[in-house]
Amino acid sequence: MINSDIIRGHLESVILKLIIEQDRYGYEIANCISERTNFKFSIKEATLYSIVSRLEKRDLIESYIGEKTHGKKRRYYKITSLGNAYYYEKKQEWLLLKSILGTLLEE
Repeated sequence: MINSDIIRGHLESVILKLIIEQDRYGYEIANCISERTNFKFSIKEATLYSIVSRLEKRDLIESYIGEKTHGKKRRYYKITSLGNAYYYEKKQEWLLLKSILGTLLEE
């Protein structure tokens, strides 16, 4: 497992990336994160919903109620044009950080 402090600053970007791929509901987002990291990182439910709420308040994502499945309706999240632009800005920051850290930490 990775120390959550290391990834915490990038969770908004991770969540936006998953929602850009397709509209998703909360549990699905959490599962994607766990699966894509080969279960080396998992996001806590409270953290996930706190970030999703913040993204929605900033108009980076929107939510809607999807079709009823397995007895209940799910709240899905979709990206907005503002969210798309914000994601690409954050991705560029990440690429720069990755380059800088690679230069500083590699021999």
